[in-house]
Amino acid sequence: MAEKTKLWYLKDFNLFESMSDAQMQHVAKITTMAQLQKIQPIYFPSQPSTNIYFLKEGHVKLFQLSEDGREFILDILGPGEIFGESGLTDEEAMQDFASVLDSALICTMKKTDFETMLKKNPEMNLRLTKWIGLRLRRFEEKVNDLVFKDAPKRIISFILRYAEDFGKMKKGVISVDAFLSHQEIAHLTATSRQSVTTVLNGLREKGIIQFDRRQLQIMNFGKLQNLTR
Repeated sequence: MAEKTKLWYLKDFNLFESMSDAQMQHVAKITTMAQLQKIQPIYFPSQPSTNIYFLKEGHVKLFQLSEDGREFILDILGPGEIFGESGLTDEEAMQDFASVLDSALICTMKKTDFETMLKKNPEMNLRLTKWIGLRLRRFEEKVNDLVFKDAPKRIISFILRYAEDFGKMKKGVISVDAFLSHQEIAHLTATSRQSVTTVLNGLREKGIIQFDRRQLQIMNFGKLQNLTR
C-alpha cells in the first residue's frame, strides 16, 4: 500500500470537504505534518498562540495544572478534531496544556493562514462554527455531570461519551482502542483512581463491559445508559 501523503490526510478531514483540489494543494503547502509520540507535549500555557492544529491519528489531551501540581483534564480529542482554536478569539497565548496520549499524527497551520482561508470559504467557516458549538456542548455536559451526578454516575457517563466519540460497533459490541488509564479517567471525572477502579470492575462483573490497558468493550450499551438515570 502506498504511503499516505499529507494531502490525502487533509482531504479526509471533514472541515475541508467543500474545497477544490487546487485549494487543497494550497492547504498542503501551508501546513506541516508531524508524528508525535506518547506523552510528547504539543504546547504549554502562555506559549504564543500562533498555530492551529488538526489531529489526524491518535489522541490528544487538553489539561490544566492546579497550583499544587494536580492535573485537570479538560478534554480528550480524537482523529478529525481541531485544537489550539483559542488563538482565533484574539487570545495572545495558549490557555492550557496539550500533549499526546498515544502516538499521534498532527497537521499544523499558522493562525494567520487559517483566518485568511476562513474569510475566502464561508462554508468552511460555518463548519467550524458548528464544530465549536459541539465542543461547547461537550463541556456543558461535563459541567452538568460534575454538579448533578455522584461519582459512579459521572464515571459511567464519561464511558458512554467516550464510546460515542471514539467507539466502533461490531456485532452489537462497541470497542474503543487506546483506553485511558484509571488515573486519567479520575482526572476527567473529578473522582479518585480507586473510585474508577471500583466502578469499572463492578461493570465488568455484571458483564456490561470488558477492558484492559489497550481496549474498552461495551457489551450492553443500553444497560450502561440506564445506570446513569
